[in-house]
Amino acid sequence: MADKKGNVAALLPIGVFLVLYLGLGIMFEYGMGISMGFYNIPIVVIFLIALLVACFQNRKVSFDRKLTIMGRGIGDKTIVTMILIFMAAGVFVGTVGRDSAESVAYLMLSIIPAEFSVAVLFVVSCFVSLAMGTSVGTITLITPIAAAVSAASGFSLPLCVGSVMGGAMFGDNLSFISDTTIAACQGQGCKMGDKFRENFKIALPAALVTLVIILVLSLGENITGTVQNDYNLIELIPYLIVLIGGILGINVFIVLLAGIVVGSVVVVATGAVPATDLLGNMGTGAAGMFETTMVAVLVSAICALIRENGGFVALLNGIKRVFKGRKGGQLGMGLLVGAMDIATANNTVAIVMANPIAHEMAETYDISRRKTASLLDTFSCVFQGVIPYGAQMLVAISACTELGYAVSAFQIMPFLFYPFFLLISSLVFIFVIPDDRGYTPHHGEEDFDVVEVEEVA
Repeated sequence: MADKKGNVAALLPIGVFLVLYLGLGIMFEYGMGISMGFYNIPIVVIFLIALLVACFQNRKVSFDRKLTIMGRGIGDKTIVTMILIFMAAGVFVGTVGRDSAESVAYLMLSIIPAEFSVAVLFVVSCFVSLAMGTSVGTITLITPIAAAVSAASGFSLPLCVGSVMGGAMFGDNLSFISDTTIAACQGQGCKMGDKFRENFKIALPAALVTLVIILVLSLGENITGTVQNDYNLIELIPYLIVLIGGILGINVFIVLLAGIVVGSVVVVATGAVPATDLLGNMGTGAAGMFETTMVAVLVSAICALIRENGGFVALLNGIKRVFKGRKGGQLGMGLLVGAMDIATANNTVAIVMANPIAHEMAETYDISRRKTASLLDTFSCVFQGVIPYGAQMLVAISACTELGYAVSAFQIMPFLFYPFFLLISSLVFIFVIPDDRGYTPHHGEEDFDVVEVEEVA
């Protein structure tokens, strides 16, 4: 193992990944004008290159020994659990689909006065993203409705779209089936219910302030038309089961299994999906998690080698010199995952990359698992929610363009109230509101939402 001084050169694989991914992304997006340029780069291939660099380091260790080190990193219970939850969540989403979530928007728009329609868009986006576990999916579904609200009522299109994006990030930060929640909780070994309660205290004030600002801006507008459409709330039952089960602290696998079973019955009974297509949809949902799963596997292998070579010791020593004390350590965690998100434009990947380093920081700064998971997820959502080249922003602009509406990222950004207030709320909870001081992390706390199996010799 590495000595206490660490080895800065061991961090080279991370540097190679960031330079290649960020450099190619900027070139594709802004140099070559390729739409969704960052998302046209095969991130798995870039991580494979970084892994190759890690394998070439430390010639004193044989390649066979390095394979053993990587195998132990990939086979860690944290990673195995994360992958299984990814797959189960993918099957759930594939089973129930996402179109039914539009029903909530149309129901509320049909019964709430038109002057509150932008507030409705924000609240609906919060709920839909919380239920579905995807900010991008929520934005894809609700942005066309936002465009219709803008056209019919006279509200500013950037305000409507910004409200949808803010609500989508609220749910993405809290949902029990969100990639970010799964990655943060399993990476730090905390229960999803514990992380949810920790996050909710930070997210709710930001959401309420955002809602008040939207209402203030809305009441100053001269509103005319309304938006109406058909809706079917029965198809939301599986989402509610997962949401309520997660909040109650029921085992995540049981919750997802119940959601899959009930979802299968609902979509077949309502005729939304033919029974013959159900298994195929489940497979498609699971396959949709392939890239996220491979990222988790490759990052685990890379981090195992970096840790063995002393890279994390060197990084942690550098962080300790800059960030002093427990509160400084929490801010350091947030900025760490934020920097990863700026570089990758993917909050899930940012969390997976930051997880092992944050784990070491939590031990050093005496920060609980649930707090660590909450900080990683919250700060990643803050940065992902505002960067102009993130999938959320690009999907929102693309949806408007397809409908014939022209809007740019820089027109929308001033109306991204929620991510900005989420950052303020996070800083308040770090520096102002007393934390769980005296709580000993990583001891006496259950590791995961899984059942321990006795090891057989």
